[in-house]
Amino acid sequence: MSEIIRRDPRREWIARNRLHPDHASVLAALGVNRGGAAVSEWLGPHGVVRKNPHAIGFIGPNDVKRIDRSGFQQGGQSAATTPVAQDSRRTVTIDQPAFLVAVVPDLTGGRLSAHDKDLLGLARRVADADADQPGAVVAILFGEHKGEGDGELKEQALGDAGIDRVVHLNDEFYAGFAPEARLAALSAVEREMMPRFWLLPDSPLGGADLGRRLALRLGERAATGVWQVEADNEASLGWRCTARGGAGSLDIQRPLPRVALALAECAEPVDETRHAAEQLTLAASIPTTLSRIEDLGQVAVDPAGVALAEAEFILSGGNGVKEWGAFHHAAKVLGATEGASRVAVDDGFMARDRQVGATGTWVTARVYMAVGISGAIQHLQGIQRCDKVVAINLDPGCDIIKRADLAVIGDSTQILAALVTMVEQQRGGQRDAA
Repeated sequence: MSEIIRRDPRREWIARNRLHPDHASVLAALGVNRGGAAVSEWLGPHGVVRKNPHAIGFIGPNDVKRIDRSGFQQGGQSAATTPVAQDSRRTVTIDQPAFLVAVVPDLTGGRLSAHDKDLLGLARRVADADADQPGAVVAILFGEHKGEGDGELKEQALGDAGIDRVVHLNDEFYAGFAPEARLAALSAVEREMMPRFWLLPDSPLGGADLGRRLALRLGERAATGVWQVEADNEASLGWRCTARGGAGSLDIQRPLPRVALALAECAEPVDETRHAAEQLTLAASIPTTLSRIEDLGQVAVDPAGVALAEAEFILSGGNGVKEWGAFHHAAKVLGATEGASRVAVDDGFMARDRQVGATGTWVTARVYMAVGISGAIQHLQGIQRCDKVVAINLDPGCDIIKRADLAVIGDSTQILAALVTMVEQQRGGQRDAA
């Protein structure tokens, strides 16, 4: 028999295309089948070990664990295995913690953002480092927490994110831009609980400003732009952090201080344990007359003038949109910033600065609604950091459906018209009630 190694170009192409329906099975055939999941390594045709950078838990060249935000691995799970994965969470209760790690999420729109969940994952990693003397994560929430459902479901959502204790301050005193009021509340938490670490998101949504104010109040030299934390037995506090410096051009390493402002993807979100999320109340009263800042409310902004990279709600159209006039009307009624796929831009229906994807603009919207977009790999790369993706498409097997958190199968013109009618009726009912 000939010893010439024969290649299968189609199978190699499927192995490189992680959106192909046979991608996992081909990888399993090339390597070792690990429970039906995509393997991380396999032997190539020339005897060279190949690595799959999209495998869950892949370790990159700098020993950094990859965090996949494309939604592909979650969307690729079968319906039969999803409930099992949800029920497999291990319940953890920490009655007498050795120390506390305080986290102040942004809670954008009343919900934990992806950045908040990464921060809680980092706090969980620090708290659970010593199995004999575990710590507890206490979250200080300002404003309304909408969560997933009501009552116990909200607490369960917080517990699933890795929170052991919750201090929820939902007074009007903390609404809007109220840094002095929030700083007074954090000072009260410092006096009563004495957390070992304070973790805040280094984001323009409030965490960056509040974290620096807190560090000044505590007399600490805060670490900003933190993207990695690792154990260090030589450090006084047992941890060492790596932060971005020089406008992102260099990394700065130092012992982890008490106050740290972390970037997105600083750690993996909690997905294996469920915690108590016990409600706590501060014993001391917080003064409510110290604010010298008056919040006059948000300034109305035309969504059409918002840059795609900064938009929180994007209505994006593709080749499946046939009535562009109705599409523009829907974006205006919904208050959404308009985006488009490359095909729609090339056909002249949208301006080039409205293109979403790896060859256009990478977006981080809280809600991304894709209308008539099949989901090319470049487009999916551009929306991988969006929190929620809604897809409207006629093809139930297209790639955008696999990525979507909510999919609506049907004619986009009719669905948008029905959505606009429902929104207009709801707004009309609110005006009548007022």
